[in-house]
Amino acid sequence: MTDHVLALSSATYEVADAVAANELYQRNGWTDGLPVVPPTEEAVRAFLRAGRCKADDLIGVEPVRRRNISAEKVAIAAVMAGCLPEYMPVVIAVIKAMCQPEFGMHGCTASTGGSAPLIIVNGPVREILGFNCTHNALANASRANATVGRTVRLFLLNVLGGIPGQLDRSTLGHPGKFTFCIAEDEEDNTWLPLSVERGIAPGTSAVTVMAVESPHQIMNEWTLNPQEILDTYAAAMRSNMLTYSIWEGPYAMVVAKQHRQIFIAAGWDKKMIREYIYEKARVARREWRDVGKAAVAGRKDEDKIYRALRTPDDLLVVAAGGPAGGFGVIVPPWYGKKSLAVTMAIEL
Repeated sequence: MTDHVLALSSATYEVADAVAANELYQRNGWTDGLPVVPPTEEAVRAFLRAGRCKADDLIGVEPVRRRNISAEKVAIAAVMAGCLPEYMPVVIAVIKAMCQPEFGMHGCTASTGGSAPLIIVNGPVREILGFNCTHNALANASRANATVGRTVRLFLLNVLGGIPGQLDRSTLGHPGKFTFCIAEDEEDNTWLPLSVERGIAPGTSAVTVMAVESPHQIMNEWTLNPQEILDTYAAAMRSNMLTYSIWEGPYAMVVAKQHRQIFIAAGWDKKMIREYIYEKARVARREWRDVGKAAVAGRKDEDKIYRALRTPDDLLVVAAGGPAGGFGVIVPPWYGKKSLAVTMAIEL
């Protein structure tokens, strides 16, 4: 693309060096508190080329305040986060997914509940770009995971005004608001990838994004019975319903290798897991009395049953994590069905 096509419209600042650039960004609240890569014109243009975008291309529209999101602004956030230019198509797919009305980007950004976007990466792009899906799968094991996830936070901060204490009214938040991007381990199991289950063609790279609260790690190393292991996952979901929010909606369930091996050996696929959890992850209203919420429990029929999931398909089952230990993770939704998971193909 020519420089004319890639002409940038954002304000420019003259600074002595990268250290001075970082201090400028810190003073103005343009960063998440961590150092950034200065978004020079040369770097931003390199990202636009990698994404095959013009600077003024419309990536999406924030549905509530109707803010247009240009490729230039997305590229700036990706540079700042430490991405490589080749990550740009993944970042674009993430932002497009978040702009879908069912995701509820404004609500989950502004809420006191303090949610963060969880990004799940599927398809060949995982290996091409080096996304991690095994050891330390939810943490600091890959530049791709860390920086793609961080791009979202810098984008929300600088493009949509998600400033803590202003638009972002999170009471507590959680560490996923720095970065929360995982990849699915598609090779080390016989399950369908999450993206394929959600309608993306096999072999196509894709992202799934959902607004979530902090992850809850579980452990069960004392049985080879799939139902008993799933009862532990369901218990974490019931705990979330009782102590945080009872409203039904999408949950993510991250299953590490040791549990996957047990499920697969017993002939359990993702569909069977979803259906079992759908039946088990439920609470009666009277149970609120056991967690200090008696005032709420007594207002209506105390025998009323609430489910964690609207249907079994609300459960996103993701294969990820290292090989050792009977561990898994339940990632609860921000606010039930107020924000739904969105899957978007990556245009490579």
